[in-house]
Amino acid sequence: MGWGRAYFGVQASAGALWWIAVFLSPDLRTATLGQLDPVVVALWDVPLFVVMSALAAFGARAPAALATLWTSLVAALLAGYATLTSLAGVGAVLMIASAAGSVVALFLVRTGRVPTELLLIGPLRFRTAKPTAARARHVRATAVQVAIFWGVLLGVVPFVIGAFEQRWQLSVEFPLAVTVAGWVVFLLASALGIWAAVVMSTRGAGTPLPSDAATRFVVGGPYRFVRNPMALAGIVQGAAVGLMVSSWLVVIYAVCGSLVWNFIVRPHEERDLEARFGDAFRRYREQVRCWWPRLRPIPASVTPGVLQPAR
Repeated sequence: MGWGRAYFGVQASAGALWWIAVFLSPDLRTATLGQLDPVVVALWDVPLFVVMSALAAFGARAPAALATLWTSLVAALLAGYATLTSLAGVGAVLMIASAAGSVVALFLVRTGRVPTELLLIGPLRFRTAKPTAARARHVRATAVQVAIFWGVLLGVVPFVIGAFEQRWQLSVEFPLAVTVAGWVVFLLASALGIWAAVVMSTRGAGTPLPSDAATRFVVGGPYRFVRNPMALAGIVQGAAVGLMVSSWLVVIYAVCGSLVWNFIVRPHEERDLEARFGDAFRRYREQVRCWWPRLRPIPASVTPGVLQPAR
């Protein structure tokens, strides 16, 4: 059984068990449905969510699409209901997660793969920097990129998530020690990110952003210890922000970001690096791990790249 069909099978089983629990537990019913009539909701949800997911588990494509459409609709409606009433916050979170999983599973059932390349647009589109640009230009561009990405991904998005978390009555106050630890971890991760950005922009003849990528293969600074220091820094920063603001949903957001980067962005990035730098990148990949830093750094080097036209 493929992963997509397996997911729909788990979803069907979980949905059936959840509906049984809803009618047996008033507390669970309130947490997931608020004041909605469970009988009315079940009349729609059992056939469209549970039964369609079960049929999709056997490879039926139309039920897979219908289950995904229904799950996405319920997630949106339940999120709106929770925002308006401050009820059913748990149900909203569960259905949002289920909708995301259903979309991925639908692609796997229908095509056998997830078209991750469709997400590589805009700032995630792979293009090399102009090889004739001055170093100062790369440094300025990198500073702007860091400011924008950190401001949005570590500021705006966590603020919005935290606001929903409060509105949906899902917030939990973390101990003071956890908050302090979050600040310490955030500062350390930020230092790592800045270190990596400086090395890439001053030695790589480009920026860390895929759409303005370095034209030289750089092994220096934190890149001597870990293959993707900026990604590692960003993910740790995100989790640290969650600790700082007492938001478990922001911590989950950081974990989800790590999955997106690892399974969607990283494979494309590494194929691009291998195509441009060949054996230099392959040797580097064999010596330095993606996520877990080495205890001893490898020798520093800068390998000229194959300067390709912007793609």
